[in-house]
Amino acid sequence: MISLAKLIDSVIDIYTWVVIASAIMSWLVAFGVVNVRNQFIRVIVDLLFRLTEPVLRPIRRILPNLGGVDISPVILLLGLFFLRSLLWEYVWPAFIR
Repeated sequence: MISLAKLIDSVIDIYTWVVIASAIMSWLVAFGVVNVRNQFIRVIVDLLFRLTEPVLRPIRRILPNLGGVDISPVILLLGLFFLRSLLWEYVWPAFIR
């Protein structure tokens, strides 16, 4: 059971970094720092979009319009941190006994 908990924890950790990379890449594209006409950049942006958009879309529907500021990645990261903490709160004490 502890192996499954560690696997889930690792997946949450990797997805956390994917969400952070997606947010940073969207800022870089929005401010014109990177050029999306470059095929490599386009592939990276598309990959990050496909990995994060299915989770971010429902969060964006719930959040009110904040005038162009998208805080859905922050909400998702808070949810991932909470899920990770909850996982270890319930799994780890079961193995200490």
